[in-house]
Amino acid sequence: MVADDLIDDEAQEFFGKIGIEIGVFRQLAQPLDLPLFATRVCGRQLGRRLIFAHCLRDFETLGEHEHEGCIDIVDALAIPGELVVLCHRPFHAVPRRDRQAALQLLHLRAGLPLAKALEDMTATIHQLGAARTPSLQPMLNLVAPEMNRVNAVILDRMQSEIPLIPELAGHLIAGGGKRMRPMLTLACARLLDYPGDRHHKLAAAVEFIHTATLLHDDVVDGSDMRRGKTAANLIFGNPAAVLVGDFLFSRSFELMVEDGSLKVLKILSNASAVIAEGEVNQLTAQRQISTSQEKYLDIIGSKTAALFAAACRIAAVVAERSEADELALDAYGRNLGIAFQLVDDAIDYVSDGATMGKDAGDDFRDGKVTLPVILAHSRGDAEEKSFWHNAMLGHRVSADDLAYATGLLRKYSAIDDTLERARHYGQRAIDALGPFPASAAKDALVEAVEFAIARAY
Repeated sequence: MVADDLIDDEAQEFFGKIGIEIGVFRQLAQPLDLPLFATRVCGRQLGRRLIFAHCLRDFETLGEHEHEGCIDIVDALAIPGELVVLCHRPFHAVPRRDRQAALQLLHLRAGLPLAKALEDMTATIHQLGAARTPSLQPMLNLVAPEMNRVNAVILDRMQSEIPLIPELAGHLIAGGGKRMRPMLTLACARLLDYPGDRHHKLAAAVEFIHTATLLHDDVVDGSDMRRGKTAANLIFGNPAAVLVGDFLFSRSFELMVEDGSLKVLKILSNASAVIAEGEVNQLTAQRQISTSQEKYLDIIGSKTAALFAAACRIAAVVAERSEADELALDAYGRNLGIAFQLVDDAIDYVSDGATMGKDAGDDFRDGKVTLPVILAHSRGDAEEKSFWHNAMLGHRVSADDLAYATGLLRKYSAIDDTLERARHYGQRAIDALGPFPASAAKDALVEAVEFAIARAY
């Protein structure tokens, strides 16, 4: 779109009547440009959600913020001509006639995504940052009886007449994983008051897909540890790990077919394909220090977030809810998945095997170009850039090199900014639950997001 199309006299006059202001950057955005610009446009105190906007230099909606009964919406591209929209009151409070006219104008001139974002806004926004330490226990308590049924399906379907298959699969499945993805399927079903049991097999299918990808990942990465235990490929060999991963993928599709829903099959099969694409994309980006933030986010959106999104969305399908509810749960899962992976990538440089189930610096030694590395490399001087180049190529991977790399990450706030980005996506996940009424399930889903972020502390 041409942003100027939205700032002609007619559009400005109309949007002004209903509390919407529009501005356009005329030069390349610099750090802190966005919050300062917002100050100039709206003439009032900045919301906390915009303070860190300079950390968000990708093509995305920066976020929504509730402040004194108003909501600021900022949609910006970090390039000349970027569009900034500020809504001075909850959009749903705008008279219906004006609201519809605004949406039509935004649809015609700015495209559907921005209009849809405005349409979906509510004044009920849960802010991250609770005083207490969040945990998965509320979700565990919520779905415990159903999770037992899911585990029974998992144990039953991992059996085979070939002894190596249940032995290898059991090594990973029984290895202490959080079962977060199948729990999300169950919790989302509870959120929708689904009374049936179809989601039990589907939650098991989700876990099988996840486990299969872990087996394949450990072979590709040459990992030594998984969930605090020796990786299955080191015990049983790479060929066995790959083939058992294929077996679990097959079992997952059996469960999807048994459910009988083509829509469920489409969602989960598409997620499986997207995950594979993301893994290949990550492989091509490995040791490439020139990897952009945009490509990195595309990678984690595929290899991690796609299954989170699918796990949540299928609950709305089996509950026979509207497309809007499907998309809301998809958005919740997708943003949670991105936040989850961002935290993982940050704590790779500060974790230990006892607490995180893997050694610090695994990504560094493997030459994985994650967001902390991208940020530190872009902010460093010529000597530091050279270090990152050599490190990602595998030439600087000693313990001293890892310590130096970690020092650079802290020097340039790369870990802190990555975690801030994770909090941004976590907030988006929570905001996606806005259309659903208050319930124990909703509270548990919100706390699951807070838990995902809190793992870094």
